Amino acid sequence: MRSKLEQQLAQPQQNIDLSPLLDVVFILLIFFIVTTVFVRETGIEVDKPQAVSSEQLQQNVILIAISDSGDVVYDNANIGVAGVLSTVSQLLGEQNKSVVIQADKSVPTELLVKVIDQAKLAGARQVNIATQGS
Repeated sequence: MRSKLEQQLAQPQQNIDLSPLLDVVFILLIFFIVTTVFVRETGIEVDKPQAVSSEQLQQNVILIAISDSGDVVYDNANIGVAGVLSTVSQLLGEQNKSVVIQADKSVPTELLVKVIDQAKLAGARQVNIATQGS
């Protein structure tokens, strides 16, 4: 009769193959990278004003920025006040998106109102102004 030690030494050692595990890990990594929601930025730095009552909005919005120099920007392109109407109406299409305006706190109210009016004329049902913390 053979001892337990001899039996263990006689049996071939079993190795665990880790390649299927690595395949699954890489597939999961690719899945999470592809399904990540990317946040769109307007492309310029805006110093937003403070607000006492602010709330987070949904991700599916049209972001328009107004810089301290008075430039109206969408997607890194200076569209000006005149371009807001065509840009917003084209982006709205059939979807019910809201428009968020990121205006610098030094922007004149007159310019801000003009941009809001153009967005409303384009068919935006909801126009919001971004503040600190939103």
